[in-house]
Amino acid sequence: MAVSFDLFGTLVDVDQPATPAEAVADELESRGVDVPADWADAYASPHVDPPEHAEVPLPAHVSRALASRGVEFENNVVRRAVVAAFDPAVQTREGAREAVAAARNRGPVAICSNCSVPELVARTLIRADLDRDGFDATVTSVACGWRKPAPEIFELTADELGVSPTELVHVGDDPQTDGGIEDVGGTAILLEDVALPDVPEKLATLEGGAEP
Repeated sequence: MAVSFDLFGTLVDVDQPATPAEAVADELESRGVDVPADWADAYASPHVDPPEHAEVPLPAHVSRALASRGVEFENNVVRRAVVAAFDPAVQTREGAREAVAAARNRGPVAICSNCSVPELVARTLIRADLDRDGFDATVTSVACGWRKPAPEIFELTADELGVSPTELVHVGDDPQTDGGIEDVGGTAILLEDVALPDVPEKLATLEGGAEP
């Protein structure tokens, strides 16, 4: 058995900007970008028509929003601004360390998270009270191009851990996204059904997961 965890809202809580468009605008302006007066509308409007569940990295969205208003900018300035706007304050959730440790007792462990901001997952893990060496793989939608519940992100996670999707147990907080593991034959543990401190006991009850 292999286990993957959603990061945000499952293992940790992070402070997100109350108004993301304003936070991004502030960082752009601090880097010399002329943010248009109707930036809120530009930010809120779609500028890409991706396939269902495909991830659009936030820097790509912001770049297209600026371009739609004729704003010019230097290479990489948008990425730097987006990363800075979402620089996280992190609080590790009660039971997170124990849940990850229990998963490791049964096989390989991964992070599998939706996240459109580059570097955010890595920065969050650095600041969380979690052992980063406790994860054998980190799979994010911004890196792989697919958002949960797309089967591709779960299949990639299973492949990274060297198991089939049917052997993967995914722990998350959102039935609509994290529950997608069941569409590829895996098992979902959802925090609406099982509290995080109770995840170790739940893992022990799964087939092949009994305590030695």
